[in-house]
Amino acid sequence: MSAQAVLTLQGVHTHIGAYHILHGVDLAVPRGQVTMLLGRNGAGKTTTLRTIMGLWRASQGSVQWQGRDITRLATPRIAQLGIAYVPENMGIFADLTVQENLVLAARGARSAQHIDSARLQWIFQLFPAVEKFWHHPAGKLSGGQKQMVAVARAIVEPRELLIVDEPSKGLAPSIINNMIDAFAQLKASGVSILLVEQNLSFAQRLGDGVAVMDNGRIVHAGSMAELAGDAALQQALLGLAL
Repeated sequence: MSAQAVLTLQGVHTHIGAYHILHGVDLAVPRGQVTMLLGRNGAGKTTTLRTIMGLWRASQGSVQWQGRDITRLATPRIAQLGIAYVPENMGIFADLTVQENLVLAARGARSAQHIDSARLQWIFQLFPAVEKFWHHPAGKLSGGQKQMVAVARAIVEPRELLIVDEPSKGLAPSIINNMIDAFAQLKASGVSILLVEQNLSFAQRLGDGVAVMDNGRIVHAGSMAELAGDAALQQALLGLAL
């Protein structure tokens, strides 16, 4: 965790209506690494991601992006800084084709011809299904194929940080392997990644660092290898073993 952090949360509290969900979250996402955010259902993981993106407002504390306070920025401005977010529901436009979904996400592109061709070929190499179903309505795809489209859409423009909520949820093992390979390649290209995961095997294979949430707080932060090698720590933090 010695790498410089691109994203830092300090003492972040978030209220949703009358509910106090985050209780002083401290989190650092090191540059060029994959950080896993783990925890039981309802621990506050999704709320943390939505607060980073400005979809929900921090009521206290700060969110810093490369030293800049972005706590009060509007979501579109946060995205323009080079941060991409794939929500748990993937947020794809079901009635549009795969191609149209990616064109919408490519700033300034009026058609697929305006998307950087080298980047598009790279995406096709990462996710062959995106090319295979290029002209198909995105809503007709399987869950795994939709997840690939969602991630492809997030990276159709160069990004410095990719935030994904439960990328392996409901996916077949072969698709999970493909997703792990894609995230590894993204990391190798210099992208920092923050993933919320329930699949601990996925987390262990991909994560450099890990933060564990419980009741709206970070209760553990360290290396993924350390957590993966300590069954007692896993049991204490997550109630299960990798």
